[in-house]
Amino acid sequence: MPDLASPLIAWYRENARDLPWRREGFGAWGTLVSEFMLQQTPVARVIPRLEEWLARWPTPADLAASPPAEAVRLWANLGYPRRALWLHRAATEIRDRHDGVVPRDVDALLALTGIGDYTARAVAVFAYADRHPVVDTNTRRVLARAVDGRSQPGPPARADLAAMTAILPEDDAQAAIVNAAAMELGAVVCTARSPRCEACPLTDLCAWRAAGYPDTGDGRRKQARYEGSDRQARGAVMKVLRDAEGHPVPADEVAPEWPDPVQRDRAIDSLIADGLVEVTGGALHLPR
Repeated sequence: MPDLASPLIAWYRENARDLPWRREGFGAWGTLVSEFMLQQTPVARVIPRLEEWLARWPTPADLAASPPAEAVRLWANLGYPRRALWLHRAATEIRDRHDGVVPRDVDALLALTGIGDYTARAVAVFAYADRHPVVDTNTRRVLARAVDGRSQPGPPARADLAAMTAILPEDDAQAAIVNAAAMELGAVVCTARSPRCEACPLTDLCAWRAAGYPDTGDGRRKQARYEGSDRQARGAVMKVLRDAEGHPVPADEVAPEWPDPVQRDRAIDSLIADGLVEVTGGALHLPR
């Protein structure tokens, strides 16, 4: 295995974007909130919402003391609003189980609502500088190309963690940098559609480049179209209820302009099932 860590570290120190969660003293709670928000949401949309959240709820206990509806409302246009509900539940669990301190242990993090393998390791590594592999979509693409010579990664698998572990330095602090560097490289240089290989620090080590950039296929699951989808219908319903600022809205006045009333009703039913919407006296409102 070639040494990928050294060029990644050197490149990251010169080229890493200045993002809030990378700044000194950002803290484990801020890291956890940012990781929830960054799931399937672009960085540019996350930053202003993150700053607003942390100004309002600087600790887990602060968020836990607010009604879930406030978390859902402030989530605004980040999409996948269940994340806001899960984050509120996780904050309550941190307050009640961990004296208000975000845990450091990966298993303790995994036991919190809404936290999976990636988020648990990301908090342990980026907030506490422990040595664990952190693998997201961007990291997997870098490893697929540089190590395996493939144009795109396969579906997520447990083997991804072993592949990342194999390139990590033994030093905890340097391992944290390599985790961040691989993610950053995949986000800004080794991109899915238009990789900038001329700017890559791994050019001379990349198995995909050495093989002549073969197209090895793309087995990733394609995201369903948003326009006209149930997701869009759910978003329309949630916007009405967020804009109502806590006031119940009669069910027939929620997104009445939606072109498919059956789909709208299905969206409402699914939001109720997810705990994002509650019904009182035939009117809808965010969870209390």
